[in-house]
Amino acid sequence: MSKLQEILKERILILDGAMGTMLQAYKFSEEDFRGERFKDYPSPLQGNNDLLSLTQPQAIKDIHAKYFEAGADIVETNTFSSTTIAMADYKMQDLVYELNFESARLAKEVADAFTAKEPNKPRFVAGAIGPTNRTASMSPDVNDPGFRAVTFNDLRVAYKQQAEALLDGGVDILLIETVFDTLNAKAALFAVEEIKEERQIDIPIMLSGTITDASGRTLSGQTAEAFLISVSHIPLLSIGFNCALGANLLQPHLEAIANKTDFATSAHPNAGLPNAFGEYDESPEEMGEQIEEYLKKNLINIIGGCCGTSPEHIRVIANLAAKYKPRSVASSTAEGIL
Repeated sequence: MSKLQEILKERILILDGAMGTMLQAYKFSEEDFRGERFKDYPSPLQGNNDLLSLTQPQAIKDIHAKYFEAGADIVETNTFSSTTIAMADYKMQDLVYELNFESARLAKEVADAFTAKEPNKPRFVAGAIGPTNRTASMSPDVNDPGFRAVTFNDLRVAYKQQAEALLDGGVDILLIETVFDTLNAKAALFAVEEIKEERQIDIPIMLSGTITDASGRTLSGQTAEAFLISVSHIPLLSIGFNCALGANLLQPHLEAIANKTDFATSAHPNAGLPNAFGEYDESPEEMGEQIEEYLKKNLINIIGGCCGTSPEHIRVIANLAAKYKPRSVASSTAEGIL
């Protein structure tokens, strides 16, 4: 991964934008989600976006290509919910290896094609590892605060299965993202460290937390700085935040960690806050103005978009980022993790 290390020192890397927002535009029906293979599946499947890597692979490849064309250096695999824990909602736990492997393979195929066309701008694939729909450090039952819907080991096993399939599919980076419970993230990090040891590899890890609201804390109660401290024992490629907030509201939390870590910093905020219909109205230009504040203050090494963002948002962000130097990262740390 020396190439990735070199690029991080030279310039700000661009992450892609939202997958879900792009898929919504296709207006896929239940039949589209099922495809021929799952046409008789006993559970409803509409809304299982990760399944589209198997039933609508061309759409997934086209979305990756649009983000690369817009200036992205890194695209995320379509695997946000591809763990046995999250797939239980659709009774598709048995498909987890295939979902991750195929999603990684599709993204890598597109990335390699772009790298072949533009060798001076290599493209990378980050295996997206979402938070699951359960939390290890809090009870979902207000009447039973000691209850846990999932254990650390449940999460470790699920994350390990996901990460191994993503690696087998060819990802360059593992991105543990939208972390609302740091204990969940620690299970994912533990699983990845196990894989690294077993396979004798050193895959770069990006970690991205979520500040859930104006309290400035994650759902499990940590401030940005506390989140940073609690995961800094693991050698990370980058640490940062995504989702929940727009770029302007995310800025103070990036400021809270930017001067306190030797890891690269990342952000992929939403296109503002959702409106009354749950839609995101912030234009690429409006978002770009806010992102430029990150760049002026030298807060960032990797920047992209989350909910509501599109290739147009990423194009504006990429053009802005090209005018600024990346935040300085301690070279000793960078060399140790790449």
